[in-house]
Amino acid sequence: MEQFIPQGLSEQEQQRFDKLSALSAEGRSPYLITKYPVTHLSSDIEAYFDELEGREVVIAGRMMSRRIMGKASFAHLNDAKGDIQFYARREDVGEESYAEFKAYDIGDILGVKGTVFKTKTGEISVHAAEITLLSKSLHPLPEKFHGLTDTDIRYRQRYLDLMTNSDVRAAFVKRSMILKELRAYLDGKGFLEVDTPILTPFEIGASARPFYTHHNTLDMDMVLRIETELYLKRLIVGGYDKVYEVGRIFRNEGMDTRHNPEFTSIELYQAYTDFHGMMDLVEDMMKTVAEKVCGGLTVPYQGNMIDLSHWERLTMVEAVKKYSGVDYYSWNTDEDAIACAKAHNVELPETPTKGAILAEFFDAFVEEKLIQPTFIYDYPVEISPLAKRKPDEPAFTERFEYFINATEFGNAFSELNDPIDQRQRFEKQVAIRKALDPDCRAQVDYDFITALEYGMPPTGGLGFGVDRLVMLLTDSPSIRDVLLFPTMKPLDQPKQEEKAQAHADFECACHTCPSQEACKAAQEAEKNAPAKEKIDFSNVVIEPLFKDQVDFDTFSKSDFRAVKVLACEAVPKSKKLLKFTLDDGSGENRTILSGIHAYYEPDELVGKTCIAITNLPPRAMMGIESCGMLISAVHHEGEEEKLHLLMVDPHIPAGAKLY
Repeated sequence: MEQFIPQGLSEQEQQRFDKLSALSAEGRSPYLITKYPVTHLSSDIEAYFDELEGREVVIAGRMMSRRIMGKASFAHLNDAKGDIQFYARREDVGEESYAEFKAYDIGDILGVKGTVFKTKTGEISVHAAEITLLSKSLHPLPEKFHGLTDTDIRYRQRYLDLMTNSDVRAAFVKRSMILKELRAYLDGKGFLEVDTPILTPFEIGASARPFYTHHNTLDMDMVLRIETELYLKRLIVGGYDKVYEVGRIFRNEGMDTRHNPEFTSIELYQAYTDFHGMMDLVEDMMKTVAEKVCGGLTVPYQGNMIDLSHWERLTMVEAVKKYSGVDYYSWNTDEDAIACAKAHNVELPETPTKGAILAEFFDAFVEEKLIQPTFIYDYPVEISPLAKRKPDEPAFTERFEYFINATEFGNAFSELNDPIDQRQRFEKQVAIRKALDPDCRAQVDYDFITALEYGMPPTGGLGFGVDRLVMLLTDSPSIRDVLLFPTMKPLDQPKQEEKAQAHADFECACHTCPSQEACKAAQEAEKNAPAKEKIDFSNVVIEPLFKDQVDFDTFSKSDFRAVKVLACEAVPKSKKLLKFTLDDGSGENRTILSGIHAYYEPDELVGKTCIAITNLPPRAMMGIESCGMLISAVHHEGEEEKLHLLMVDPHIPAGAKLY
């Protein structure tokens, strides 16, 4: 069969395809080999060298380096457990085989049969007697000596990342160990692991936005779950006392270093205990898993040493008073709380009650201070729709969250088991959602209410993100570093009109092609599509030009610079603010906060070149110092405000000054 060779290859790629074509023409394609009798991995040979020295072994892996020295060569193979060197001599493997070996490329997958020995420099190696090409690498490996460093390529082509970065492979092995130890801990405590539906019949009233899909047979829209809670608590009603699920969760929301649209959580529920029982469980579980996986209770994380042996416990009221000096109990009314928030430049929530404002103070003053493990408990009822009220203080609930390195890691309740109270909270929650977003399709899960009406025992519940725990225990700065295949925007994603034209130009050669109907539909849509929108500025309203004059010397003191967006993330608990990490050309990263989240998602701004004023005095926003101002253009169309962040040609270097 004639070998297909794609167009547009580099010189190196062309050479590799040519080598494959030559092998195939001789009937020696490596892809004809179906198995290879590997006897040992690299780590086995290193660990048991004394027993294996002089014995024959069979190894296989990807050739990562090679030194050809005339009639002899050294090369390194990388397998699932690490690297091992092998030594090949022409007189040992045969002249023809040695010539073939010298023609192999870095990245090719080889099998080697030989004897174990140690070189003069003390390196454990395999003296090759046979070398077999098992698979051809048709592309050169990136960054042969330094590993793959481009984060975008690392996340998009994880196979290259794993191939060239041993520490990345180790991190994902550790992720597997963490999950194993979490399961072992919970199983050892008598919890039963269960599975609940990923596709659910409707959107519940919680604030997280779901993904929708459609079930063709039932002709109904369905929702990818945003939590596993309500199904698991049905199982408590049904008679199980301890249940947990390691579940994939889906939320159609922003992306940043701590959020991905799909992530892994563990939720667990235990009958006849409360949130204090869950607090004790979390502390013991975290210590146990860290000890098993990391070998100790002090772990490094992004420049901080986290001591998991000690956990502070504070109520939210105590924490806010400790870090801001504001005492919740000095507020007699909601108006008192509003005035206090304004005096401290704290963002007001949509419904500004005392409890909701207390939570805003926590976000602004406390969370960033919680570096060492800390439980924050007794949350306001306004932000805890599923938690049981405190019997002696019904404005608060029996709920806690735990924080490490200024990040929330988990959430727990004394679960609400009063069906009447639960119904009222759900109905209020859904009403608020629909008032804020009339198009939302949230519903009350009345079947869950019915389950509660049959009686659920007093129950403690806990939910926590596995990915954030893995980030902590592997010292990884981004959630994308601990997800094998994080969600990424496709490269060179065509615009809608380009997609339609591509379909219109495509002709199906096969009448059974499953794409044919889609192609016809696209062609029809193209015919019926409205004309492309022309920009109409006639209904645009802009602010009047300033008439007050600014003298030139004052204006010239404003330092306008081109800045590159290195990272962008939503500020926790703020609906408006995005936090930018910027390269301003100075060699030190700059942080600027901007209230533009209503107009942009963080992920779409990474890599952009923007304009900022860089010499404004720092100002605190949500407890974070913002050092400068990004420039945007604002106008109004009717009642709607429109905003566009000023972005410029990416060829402009970071730090370039505007004149």
